[in-house]
Amino acid sequence: MAAYLRFENVTRRFGSFTAVNDVTLDIEKGETFSLLGPSGCGKTTLLRMAAGFDQPDIGRVFLDGKDITPLPPDQRPVNTIFQSYALFPHLSVRENIAFGPKIAKWTPDAIARGVDEMLELIDLKAHADKKPSQLSGGMKQRVAIARALVNKPKVLLLDEPLAALDLKLRQRLIVELDAIHDEVGITFIYVTHDQGEAMSISDRIAVMNKGVIEQVGPPAQIYEAPRSSFVAAFIGDTNFLDGKITDKIDTHFSRCEVNGFGSIVIDNDKPVAPGDRIHLSIRPEKLVVSRDKPEIGPLDNAVEGKVEDVIYYGSHTRYWVRCGEWKLCAEMQHRTFLLDHAPPKWGDTVWLMWDANDGFLLEQYREEDEGMLTLPGE
Repeated sequence: MAAYLRFENVTRRFGSFTAVNDVTLDIEKGETFSLLGPSGCGKTTLLRMAAGFDQPDIGRVFLDGKDITPLPPDQRPVNTIFQSYALFPHLSVRENIAFGPKIAKWTPDAIARGVDEMLELIDLKAHADKKPSQLSGGMKQRVAIARALVNKPKVLLLDEPLAALDLKLRQRLIVELDAIHDEVGITFIYVTHDQGEAMSISDRIAVMNKGVIEQVGPPAQIYEAPRSSFVAAFIGDTNFLDGKITDKIDTHFSRCEVNGFGSIVIDNDKPVAPGDRIHLSIRPEKLVVSRDKPEIGPLDNAVEGKVEDVIYYGSHTRYWVRCGEWKLCAEMQHRTFLLDHAPPKWGDTVWLMWDANDGFLLEQYREEDEGMLTLPGE
């Protein structure tokens, strides 16, 4: 499918600081696409260049096959929703939604129809005559969405729109945003530093770091097959190990010596050869905690350790287990009534088990990464 919104070799500098560095990115028509990364990674700058609030120093921006780089914001068929909502406090909900169509000189009948459609979409007909000060945070956000959508933009840009809301409300509004997207069918570009939000709402995600894109893909691919240690660490929690390939078992699996607890089997999801030093990542939920030494198959791994920290989260418990010189995080889901048995506690000796397929190789080991990677909880 041809790109609907395209950033082509885009660079944006602020003095000596490069906010976006030679980024090329294709976004498809009708998808919800998230720009995800830590503060200062360039995601909002990229969004602002799509909106026309910033101009690239190098490169071009295309929308629906047209070069929109030189166009000012008011001539671009995009609308932006900000974290602050930016509602007019002296106008009612109905008047806020009608503001854009009035500026565009719609007929009174067209304005009334457009506003009524939006009130129906956001389920706020009963609050149409209220001022923003009379609304909850979630209602204000829905009004901001309606005000942006009533103009029928080709692309809706959302700049951390839920950041000011509490967790429960954010989770509910993510579901509502997804439903609104399904209803209107236009392209949503969602900027956030919250990986949970991005994973929940996105068709695809671009993970950004220091002005460049580390990886683009569907949420499951980003989580299960990260291409770099940065992506693995930023998307959820993970354990990092480094070691050296000692021999290849077959075309799919190799044996690796890990400092501190010996030999393990890994999946060759990247080309490796005996003698290569590698980074390995294992998600906490992939590790099984057992008090007893397990019987394992040829493609299973098991290491012994001592529980150093335990945190109970209700639906699951996390254990930090010291295995030689490594401290690994394991997550145990509570699928049975927890009070019927005694789970591992601080100081217990346990075994951690995982299938070779559950670990994933990252980039080959680099000396400059020594000591850079942090473990969950440390």
